[in-house]
Amino acid sequence: MEDYKFTFELFPALMAISRLHPKAPFPSWAKDSEFTVMTRTPDEVSIICAEIVVPKGIIAERGYKLLRIKGPLDFSLIGVLSSVLTILADAKISVLAFSTYDTDYIMVKENDLERALAALYKQGHTVNILKAK
Repeated sequence: MEDYKFTFELFPALMAISRLHPKAPFPSWAKDSEFTVMTRTPDEVSIICAEIVVPKGIIAERGYKLLRIKGPLDFSLIGVLSSVLTILADAKISVLAFSTYDTDYIMVKENDLERALAALYKQGHTVNILKAK
C-alpha cells in the first residue's frame, strides 16, 4: 500500500446522517444545507447534511464533523481510504466514509475529532479548517 500524505479540509458545520423510508422522496429540507448527499437503496434513503436542517422527528445520527480529502483524486490511486481508515481505526475512532467522483469524505463524531486530527497529524497529514459561508 502506498504511503500517501493528504491534505484534509474540515467543514465547519455539524453534520447528521438521516434515514428515511426507501420509497420516500428526497426531502426539500436537505437542500437547505451547503453540503448534501442523498442516496437511495432498496432498503433506505440516507441523507447526509448539516445537522441544523434536519427536522425533529427524523431518524438521524447527529454530531458529526466532516473531513474531505483535498482532491480531485485520480481513480488509479490504490488504498486511499484504506490508508486513512487504518490510521483512525488504530486510534479507536469510528467513522462514516463515502466517496464522490473527485474525492473521499470521512465523518467522525465531534467528541472524537481532536483524537482523529492528532492521529492524522502524527502520520504526516495536514488539515485546513474551512470557514463558514
